[in-house]
Amino acid sequence: MHDLGGVREIGDSGMNGGMNGGTNSRGAQGGQGAETAAWSRTVVAGWMVALGAVSAVAFVAVAVLAPGLRSVFLILLTASAALLATGAVRVTVTPHGVAVRSVLLPFLQRRIRLSRIRHASARPTRPGELGGWGYRWLPGQTAVSLRAGDALWLELTSGKHFVVTVDDAANAAARVNSSLAAVKE
Repeated sequence: MHDLGGVREIGDSGMNGGMNGGTNSRGAQGGQGAETAAWSRTVVAGWMVALGAVSAVAFVAVAVLAPGLRSVFLILLTASAALLATGAVRVTVTPHGVAVRSVLLPFLQRRIRLSRIRHASARPTRPGELGGWGYRWLPGQTAVSLRAGDALWLELTSGKHFVVTVDDAANAAARVNSSLAAVKE
C-alpha cells in the first residue's frame, strides 16, 4: 500500500474477480506461457470519500431538521453520492480488457473490451489535464482522476482516450499491449 498525500493505493496484482470470471492462471488462453492473470490495483482518494460521507450525513440531518428545505438537501445528497462512488476505484486488467469499478458501489463500473482498445500507454498525469478530480468527460476523452501521478492511457479504436490514474500504470499498459499482440497473432 502506498500513501500519496490523502490518496491510498493498494496493490494486489493477480487477484481473482477480473473480467475473465475470476480466472487467475497462466497458459490457460493464448498459447503456452501466455499471461492470463489479472492485474488489479485499488486507488482511494481519502479526501473524496471523507467529504462524501460527511456531506451526506450533514445533508440528511438538515433535511430531517428543516422539512421546508428537505427536497433541496436531498438533491444535494446526489453530490455526496458522486464523491463516494468515485472516491475509491478498483482498476483491473485481464486478457479481455480493462475494468474500472467503484469500490463502494461496485455495480457502477466502466468496462472496455480489448476489441475496443488500439493501444495502451502510461505517463504522469495531473487532474488539470483530465478536467479535474473524479469521473470526467472531455471532448474525445473520458477519465477517472483521483490524484496526480502515474496514469493508464487507453487509445480506443474510436480515436478517443480513456484515462485512469493508478499506480503501476506501466505494468497495466504492458499487459494490455501484450493481450493486443496475442490477439493479432
